[in-house]
Amino acid sequence: MKLQTKKELFTNPLYLESGRILEPYELVYETYGELNEERDNAILVTHALSGSHHAAGLYEGDRKPGWWDGLIGDGKAIDTKKFFVICVNVIGSCFGSTGPMSQMFPGEERYRLKFPVITVKDMVKAQRILLNRMGIDRLHAVIGGSMGGMQALRFAVEFPGFAKHTIVMAATHATRPWVIAFNKVVQEAIVKDPKFRNGDYDPEDFAEEGFTGLAVGRMAGHISYLSPESMDRKFGRGYVETDGLFELFGKFQIERYLEYNGYGFSKWFDPLSYLYITKAINIFDISRGYDNLDEALSRIRTDLHLISFRRDLLFLPEEMKEIEIVMKAQGQGGLVSYREIDSDYGHDAFLVELDKFSDYIAEVIGH
Repeated sequence: MKLQTKKELFTNPLYLESGRILEPYELVYETYGELNEERDNAILVTHALSGSHHAAGLYEGDRKPGWWDGLIGDGKAIDTKKFFVICVNVIGSCFGSTGPMSQMFPGEERYRLKFPVITVKDMVKAQRILLNRMGIDRLHAVIGGSMGGMQALRFAVEFPGFAKHTIVMAATHATRPWVIAFNKVVQEAIVKDPKFRNGDYDPEDFAEEGFTGLAVGRMAGHISYLSPESMDRKFGRGYVETDGLFELFGKFQIERYLEYNGYGFSKWFDPLSYLYITKAINIFDISRGYDNLDEALSRIRTDLHLISFRRDLLFLPEEMKEIEIVMKAQGQGGLVSYREIDSDYGHDAFLVELDKFSDYIAEVIGH
């Protein structure tokens, strides 16, 4: 598989949904495979909150491959012998694209809390501009899960017919209070941590010990990514063998797991980026800018494939099902399909249980 990472600088202003602009801005992206002469074999993969442009493959020194490596590659469901796959780091993230810790042109001061609120629509708009620059005027498919699914759905509404196929996984048409509540816990934990210093922190401060506010918030968020069944299966009531049962701070295995993942995450993900991206997720509503959901979905001209997971507690299956119901009611039944995967893993099933849907994805994009 041919794997490349690139960065593009854009000097024209990016007009944001809020009315503010980014000028200039950069996008980092990764490509897999080769664009054919007809330039019609491109697939855009859109990433979730903590994801990045590194969706597949290994670089020298990597301990693990990209976050969807089981799905993308030579001979895999998204076959890079056949397709040219692109994954773009969204604006607002902390992996190279312009975000809150980027420098404000023309000086060297970082944006920090001066960075504008960005939306999923803004993320998609920036990616569309990048594809334009790459000479790609039509996509074979757009595929994403969670916040990546929000981006895929936004592509279908904002750029009708731009993609032949759109696959939206583990997402929603509008973020509900349940998710916003979890994100609020993370936000409070971050901003109330003394080390946050109203956004005026040194990123290097967290490289070794992590950032407690983000770590604690991430633990709460991580609970929503799993399900009671998956926790029972993975941890049960197992206790850390070296901890005494009657030690106040002795840990169950699930507690150690949350600590390990929370503090580990806070060593490599920027707290401000987390605040800005969760804000984008919170305010996501595909009908914003239209009279209602019906009008927004009526713009879709792509084959829209909706995939939910039975025990996803973050974005419930009925939220995805509602998209299908609305589209069928207004005569778009030929464009939309809905599939609920029998899974009790939880929200992260779209990253973990690839064997349950990879054949279906291959079937959808294979024609």
